[in-house]
Amino acid sequence: MFRTLPALLFAVSILATNADAEDVIKTAPSKISTVTVYQNTALVTREVTLPEAAGQMEVVVSPLPSATMQSSLYAEGSEAVRVLSARYRTRAIAEDNREEVRKLETEIKALQRTLVELEADMKGVALNLGFNAKLEAFTAATLTTLTEKGQLDSDKTILLANHIRDSRAKLIKEEVKLKQTIETDQQRIAFLTRQLQEKSGGVSRTERDAVIVVDKKAGVATIKLNYLVSSATWRPQYKLRAATKANDPVTIEYLASVTQQTGEDWPAINLVLSTAQPLLNAAPPDLKSLEVSVGLPGQPGGAMHAAGGKGEMPSGKVLEELDKKSNSLRQESKANYDSKNPHFAAQQQNDAAAIEQFRDLLVTKDDMAKSGGLQDNLLGDGPSVTYRLKTKLTLPSRSDDQTLEIAKLDLAPKFYYKAVPLLTTHVYRLADLTNSTDMILLPGESSMYLDSDFVGTTKMPFVAVGKPFTVGFGVDPQLQVSRKLVDKTRATQGGNQLLTFTYKILLSSYKTVPVDVQVWDRMPHAEAMQTIGTTFIMGATELSKDPLYVRDEKPKNLLRWDVKVDPKQNGEKALAIDYDYKMELDKNVTIGSFLSK
Repeated sequence: MFRTLPALLFAVSILATNADAEDVIKTAPSKISTVTVYQNTALVTREVTLPEAAGQMEVVVSPLPSATMQSSLYAEGSEAVRVLSARYRTRAIAEDNREEVRKLETEIKALQRTLVELEADMKGVALNLGFNAKLEAFTAATLTTLTEKGQLDSDKTILLANHIRDSRAKLIKEEVKLKQTIETDQQRIAFLTRQLQEKSGGVSRTERDAVIVVDKKAGVATIKLNYLVSSATWRPQYKLRAATKANDPVTIEYLASVTQQTGEDWPAINLVLSTAQPLLNAAPPDLKSLEVSVGLPGQPGGAMHAAGGKGEMPSGKVLEELDKKSNSLRQESKANYDSKNPHFAAQQQNDAAAIEQFRDLLVTKDDMAKSGGLQDNLLGDGPSVTYRLKTKLTLPSRSDDQTLEIAKLDLAPKFYYKAVPLLTTHVYRLADLTNSTDMILLPGESSMYLDSDFVGTTKMPFVAVGKPFTVGFGVDPQLQVSRKLVDKTRATQGGNQLLTFTYKILLSSYKTVPVDVQVWDRMPHAEAMQTIGTTFIMGATELSKDPLYVRDEKPKNLLRWDVKVDPKQNGEKALAIDYDYKMELDKNVTIGSFLSK
């Protein structure tokens, strides 16, 4: 739990509007009560308590963070208070008024003064060491002269030598100590400076205020001040834990990773997480006509011109560039709406839509299949979802992300294993789950655990309420699979070539209980079936009769067997799946390549 900072209450100055009376500044408490975090912004709500005096007054709420979007500021009154106007202003100040910022600045200044003194002491030590070296040289020369003249006094010579040695040792120790102190103070100053930048949002000499004019009745009353801030976002994260017992539920820890770098701490707030997109425009943009021009590739009207590129570019790269340009225009459009430039914002939305319609001219069926379904990031697209966290939380403004728990869910699993020997010899443990809760699960990174053991990471898909989904819980080393080409024959039948392939798949279990395993393989699949024909010859093990597999995967020549492997069924007793398939093609046709698709 974070410490509650002294800046929980913000200074609110109430200035009487009577021109004949002297301005009287009164202080009323104000605090942040609720924050709604969106994808790239956050809506902050402050509750401001007004004094009992009645009449018209000007309320100054300060300080607002540097990340405040000034056009978003608005105030809400109540039955006892009527809000007449609300505006945003900035003013220069000598120093930041917040106590925690002032403490940091004071400590930095004190350390800087100490550094100046230490550096002066270092210069003094250097001068003394230089004088000591000169004294040593002078003594050596004098000793040589006195020795030649036979006037050497050994007692005085030893006394002088001891003095030089002791003073040098003392000065060197003092120099080392000063260097260590200077280094420690410099590190402390650097650390405090980073803290100051986080607290002040990088700006500490400008105060930002909300100036609100209200007309109120007598008695204690409150108003709400709302404003959007940038430098705040959140994204879903998950931790999924499965037990080793098949009947135990899978626990989903639904988490939110929150970025809070607004320069303003959020102490003991009601936190709301939303996928909505707050827009400051009240009316939709006008749809402009779409004009078409033609030209060669690389010239105005061509794909490359619209993508902003030069020269030849693969079609996939063109689509990628078009998507980037469209997304960039939509982001600029939102920024212009936030800055109250609706004319430019509407034009940018029309331009983005024109690029997207031009993209439709270039997209192929393969491109559509690859991008089909919901996007990975549904915080900006797709359904609007809101999560209201049940407990009050404190989120300070800082550079690193802060992880919070949205909910903890238990779902009933159906465990099984999946083997794809064509791709890997590992066998993976999977669980079929159904979202039986009333909470939509958004796409996000997930850490997977089996009991307390971390088994890997995966991406959670978008899961609507009531929708089934499948997650993996890593490799089970007690199951192994292999695949081998046993035989291949070539023959001629009529005017066609006939190729026959025989494969054997071996599934070994070292477990002590029986387990269900899905085994997957594939045969070649040609879209031009009049050129190549493929025939599956079933072995002793039948293909799966699962309706979804039969409808969606089997027509693509993907093979799936649903088998049960008994305990310790390995070695010579390993479960074997044998099958053949034939390829028939014209004798004048040559297979060019196999491609995964």
